[in-house]
Amino acid sequence: MAPLLKMNYRPKKLDPSVFKIGCSQAGKNKWVDMGKQVSRKVQHVEDKVKDLLIRVQNGEELGKDDINSLKARKLIIAQTWKGYSVRKGPNYAPKRKKVATDLTRENLQRGDWKELEFKEYNFNAKGPPAEAGHLHPLRKVEQQLKSIFLQMGFWNFDALFQPQQHPARDSHDTFFLEAPSTTQQLPEDYVELVKRVHESGGYGSRGYMYDWKREEANKNLLRTHTTAVSTRMLYALAKQPFAPKRYFSIDRVFRNESVDRTHLAEFHQIEGLVCDRGLTLGDLIGVLNDFFSRLGMSKLRFKPAYNPYTEPSMEIFSYHEGLKKWVEIGNSGMFRPEMLLPMGFPEDVRVIAWGLSLERPTMILYGVDNIRDLFGHKVDLGLIKRNPICRLGMD
Repeated sequence: MAPLLKMNYRPKKLDPSVFKIGCSQAGKNKWVDMGKQVSRKVQHVEDKVKDLLIRVQNGEELGKDDINSLKARKLIIAQTWKGYSVRKGPNYAPKRKKVATDLTRENLQRGDWKELEFKEYNFNAKGPPAEAGHLHPLRKVEQQLKSIFLQMGFWNFDALFQPQQHPARDSHDTFFLEAPSTTQQLPEDYVELVKRVHESGGYGSRGYMYDWKREEANKNLLRTHTTAVSTRMLYALAKQPFAPKRYFSIDRVFRNESVDRTHLAEFHQIEGLVCDRGLTLGDLIGVLNDFFSRLGMSKLRFKPAYNPYTEPSMEIFSYHEGLKKWVEIGNSGMFRPEMLLPMGFPEDVRVIAWGLSLERPTMILYGVDNIRDLFGHKVDLGLIKRNPICRLGMD
């Protein structure tokens, strides 16, 4: 007869949680009869959980259901171990050997090329980027300015880049050539008219009233401004039946100046002109507003100035939003009759012109504070590669 126990009986040595699990497993596996009194139904109990835990401890493999049952009761947790097996391969060597990537002249001379192991070529790999030419910031701004001139109807002429002679002015510091120091290739009829207007005037002018010297005019020099080019082009235009023309030039000029952060002895100048009948100062102001608005400069002011070859003359100022002040950006004026009429133009023909430097707007656009970093032998080639495209404030 199996011993009987009351349902609320619990050995004192058992933890309540352990006793609860034991009762649950005993009833589930029908080891006992769970009524008002507990009676044993089997003589021997097979503890499968214990057997499974022993198998886990011994590293034996369990079924999926057994694993899930033990994990649900938090009797086991999953852990992962990774192992590696190291064996000698076909290319095993006791010392690390560096493979060769190129067959050099030294390898051929020493004869060790026979023992070299060459690295396999990867024909899908990309090579180093090819070094290509890069536009200088000055060239980028120059191209943008040319585009503006062309949008306004101006014609770009290649003769801009040929050296020109221009009579020296007292207001310019000039580089004179040693060889050849003078020229005789001047149109004599035009030279005589220029001499006359300088000495005694004409065309409504009294002239400068001094002895004009031919030897001074014959001196060869490096041009100090691109107006020298404008003079040659206007002289050629006056020899033809008159037709309105528009010209511009972007070229290099030379002045004997001390080099500092804002001045060079060699720099670039931009010049535009319009030749037509009946032009006035109002036309000049209108053209200037159109031109500079395309550069992103809409706020302009004009100040009277003096140039030997223009009357009236105006300095051009624009409001700089960054500096919060008005800054000079160029010069302008109407060519004097004493300059145009000796060339042979009709009396009612007028020429309006303006000019500015190429370096100054480029320095502002690219944040350069020293002109020597932009033009000359100290230019950083990295700047040429990194600088962005020039848009001159346009959309």
